[in-house]
Amino acid sequence: MQYLDNVLFLLLLIAGFGLFFKSLKEIYRNIKLGREINRSDNPLERWKVMAKVALGQSKMKKRPVAAILHLFVYVGFVIINIELIEIIVDGIFGTHRFLSTIFGDTFYGIFTATLEVLAALVVIAVVAFFIRRNGIKIPRLSSIELKGWPKHDANWILVIEFCLMMAFFKMNAADYYADAQWNVQHFTNNFPISKHLFFFFKNFSLETLHFIEQAAWWFHFVGILFFMNYLYYSKHLHIIFAFPNTWYSNLEKKGKFNNLDSVTKEIKLMMDPNADPYAAQPEGAEAPAKFGAEDVFDLNQVQLLNAYSCTECGRCTAVCPANITGKKLSPRKIMMSTRDRIEEVGKNINKNGKFIDDGKKLLNDYITKEELWACTSCNACVEACPVLIDPLSIIFEMRRFLVMEQSAAPQELNMMMTNVENNAAPWQYNQADRLNWANES
Repeated sequence: MQYLDNVLFLLLLIAGFGLFFKSLKEIYRNIKLGREINRSDNPLERWKVMAKVALGQSKMKKRPVAAILHLFVYVGFVIINIELIEIIVDGIFGTHRFLSTIFGDTFYGIFTATLEVLAALVVIAVVAFFIRRNGIKIPRLSSIELKGWPKHDANWILVIEFCLMMAFFKMNAADYYADAQWNVQHFTNNFPISKHLFFFFKNFSLETLHFIEQAAWWFHFVGILFFMNYLYYSKHLHIIFAFPNTWYSNLEKKGKFNNLDSVTKEIKLMMDPNADPYAAQPEGAEAPAKFGAEDVFDLNQVQLLNAYSCTECGRCTAVCPANITGKKLSPRKIMMSTRDRIEEVGKNINKNGKFIDDGKKLLNDYITKEELWACTSCNACVEACPVLIDPLSIIFEMRRFLVMEQSAAPQELNMMMTNVENNAAPWQYNQADRLNWANES
C-alpha cells in the first residue's frame, strides 16, 4: 500500500502518453494517404520560416490585441508545463518539489515565481478569449461553420486551461500556507500570485492544506494528460502541427499554379511541328491516374497536414472577398471539411483494416462546386493564415478535376477556353480580324 500512489501515477503516465502517441500515429498514417510531394528543398530557409512564423508568431501581429493575448497563452502554457518534469519525478519516486533540490532555494524561488506570473497571464488571456467568443460575438468567431462542436471545442479548451491554472495556484498556495504553519521558509517568496489569490487558506489546518495540495497536484497531472489526448479531437492540434506545417510550407510565390508535367509535355509537343510524337509519353510510362483532386487521396500530404494544422481562427474567411460579398465560399470551411473527410477515411480504415469505398468524396459530399467556383484566386486567405495554410491550393486541385476530368466548368469558362483553343485569345474574334480596331482609327 505504501507505493500505491506511485504505481497508480506510473500507470496513468504510461496510459496517457501511450494514447497520445497512438493518436499521433493515426494522424501520421492519415496524412500519408495523400500524394507524396518533395518539400525538402532549401532547408535553411525552411528553418527560418518555422522559427519566424510558428515560434515567433510573426503573422499574428496584424491584430495586436489578439496577438498579445495569444502570446500569453502560448508562451505561458508551454513554459508552465516544464513543471511537468518535476511532477513526473515526484510522482514516480514519491519526492516533493524535486527541482528545489536541484536549483537551490533562490533559483527555485525565481523559477516558481516566474511560472506564477505566466500562469496569471494565461488566466487573463483565456478569460478575455472566452468573452470575445461568447460575449462580443466577433463575426469570424460566430459564423455558421463554427456552430456545434467547433464552437464547443474552442470553449472547452479555454475552460480546461483555466482549470489547470487554478489547480496550479491552489497547489502552490497550499504549500505556502503549510510552510507558514510549520514556521519554515522554503517557499516564502515563491508564490506571489497564489498566496494572495487563495489568502483564505491561512485559516485551514495542516491536514486540510495537505489534502488540497494533493488534490490539486493530481488534478493538474491528470488534467495535463487529458488535455494532451483531447488535442486529437480538437482544432488545437495546431499547437503541435504549426511547426511542421510552416517548415513544409510552399516557398514559391503565392498563387503560382503548379502545371502538370504530363500536360506541359503535350502542349510543347503541339507547339513544336518537328517534335517526336512519342516523346511526350516515354515507352512504359504511366499516364496520370487522375487530373486534380476529387477526394483526399488525390491531395498531397502537405495539403492534408494543412487540414490538421488549421486553427479555425477565421482570418482567411474574414478577408475572403467572395465570402464578404455573400458567396458560399469560406476558406476556413474548406480546411475543416478536408479534415473531416480525412478523419472519416481514417475511421473507415480503423474499422476495416483498409479503406473500403463508402460512396463519399470530398467533392460534393463535403465541398460543393458552388464554393469552388466562388473563389477569385486572390490569395488573401493564404496571406492571412497565421500558420501558412494554403486553402487555395486545394481549391485549385478540385477545380482542375472538374475541368479536366468532368468537363464541368461554368459556361463562361468553357466559352473562354473554346475561344483560346480556336482563336488563341479569350475573345470570340477570328485571328485575322484581331487588328481591325487599328484600321478604324
